[in-house]
Amino acid sequence: MRLTVLGTGTSFGVPQIGCRCAVCRSSDPRDRRTRTAALVQSGGHTLLIDTPAEIRLQLVAADVRDVDAVLYTHEHADHVSGIDDLRMFSLRRKAALPCYGPAPALGYIRDAFRYIFDDSVRVPDGTSKPKLTLHELEAGIRTEVAGFDVLPIPFDHGFSTVFGYRIGDLAYVTDVKAVPPSARHRLAGVRVLVMSALWWRPHPTHQSIAEAVEAAAEVGAERTYLTHLSHETGHAELLARLPAGIQPAYDGLTVEIGP
Repeated sequence: MRLTVLGTGTSFGVPQIGCRCAVCRSSDPRDRRTRTAALVQSGGHTLLIDTPAEIRLQLVAADVRDVDAVLYTHEHADHVSGIDDLRMFSLRRKAALPCYGPAPALGYIRDAFRYIFDDSVRVPDGTSKPKLTLHELEAGIRTEVAGFDVLPIPFDHGFSTVFGYRIGDLAYVTDVKAVPPSARHRLAGVRVLVMSALWWRPHPTHQSIAEAVEAAAEVGAERTYLTHLSHETGHAELLARLPAGIQPAYDGLTVEIGP
């Protein structure tokens, strides 16, 4: 199985608009962080996690030609607003692309992008809109999604519930405030963990880097990659401060997860 981390930034992205800090002006390409998304590939199947605003650029950079299904973590704009770019996949396959996620996220997507799901909204001949189907996942219930065994794991994210996903030996957990014991139990034994870590300071709805490091140590994965990173710390600086087995992810990072 191969993981590609498509984007690793916060909802602001890095560089932030109008910011002149050292990280936003950095020449290190690992400091250019688009909004968070990921790709999981195995056995000829491709699973996309979230569709941020930059998803077209991310998929082009990763040379992705097809996607079999989409997993949504939650409904926030930086995770769903690129949904129209799924149009290319439904056009190419001449069939609807299945999208999965927690009920609140799917409800928001259905309302916010009504033109996609309302059959009464027609487009002129010669134009198109995405063809998508929405499938609700239930927390803690394993579901086969496009040939992958997917376990949705619920986490608190302020007033929202976010789904992290365990896919075999991989777990992808973003936009969470904490990793409770129930979640750690479901993550036990993963070999690769991708986990959000905003910055060093406390935040009301996101883990700090220190909190993410502590949670990662409790999960005990062989390799942990931090994502959803802000402009408050550059890649090289953060890499130097993290303990062994934990490192910052960067846009375009690929990780092979063997049998």
